[in-house]
Amino acid sequence: MENTVTGNNSIAVHCKGLTKSYGSGSNQVHALCGVDLEVRTGELMMLVGPSGCGKTTLISVIAGVLDRDGGECLVFGYDFKQMNPPEKTRYRGRNIGFVFQMFNLIPALTAAENVAVPLIINGAKRREAVGRAREILCRVGLSDRTNAVPAELSGGQQQRVAIARAMLHNPKLIVCDEPTSALDHETGHKVMELLREVAVGIGRALIVVTHDARIFGFADRIAKMDDGRITSIENSRIDLSSNTRH
Repeated sequence: MENTVTGNNSIAVHCKGLTKSYGSGSNQVHALCGVDLEVRTGELMMLVGPSGCGKTTLISVIAGVLDRDGGECLVFGYDFKQMNPPEKTRYRGRNIGFVFQMFNLIPALTAAENVAVPLIINGAKRREAVGRAREILCRVGLSDRTNAVPAELSGGQQQRVAIARAMLHNPKLIVCDEPTSALDHETGHKVMELLREVAVGIGRALIVVTHDARIFGFADRIAKMDDGRITSIENSRIDLSSNTRH
């Protein structure tokens, strides 16, 4: 695995000229068109913009879920393109938590077992991993649902299970795709408070894709995207709600 250092240890994510396309020929779609973005350690960065502007593609490339076509993308100084598949899997398993918009829970597993998966993959004993999973499920308000399978949970409860799973292995970077979309106002704020507590600190960072103007105040900075590019980065105090609706 090659470690390419950005030269500034306060930078968690460094993207320069990042490109990504889907399809080919006349059907080719340019999802990322030269994205420049830096996310600092200790920061909660929000990505906002209209549907289809490239937000989910961007965080998927940053998290190593998708391969980029061109440009640079370093995560704590490491470049996924310089890693072979096992190295990439190990790095992501230790350092990155991803909250998918569709949750990606395993239907046959209980909530606690779903949350425990990252620890088990990283070599923890099942009993220990499930025990820690139960603890974090309590912190997201699901102490009474730890033994329920996904089909027995509401959309909001499944979302909280997915968030707990992303936080459990104490990753350096947590990436969230619409983490509060299925949550009421109070629960959404509690979840964001927990995400800030867990993910924003020395040597850590949090990236949140959202259309939810109710949580903008949790951000340190808000990056606006449109047509596959970052168009501006604003202080979170700026009211961007009129530009982030579907």
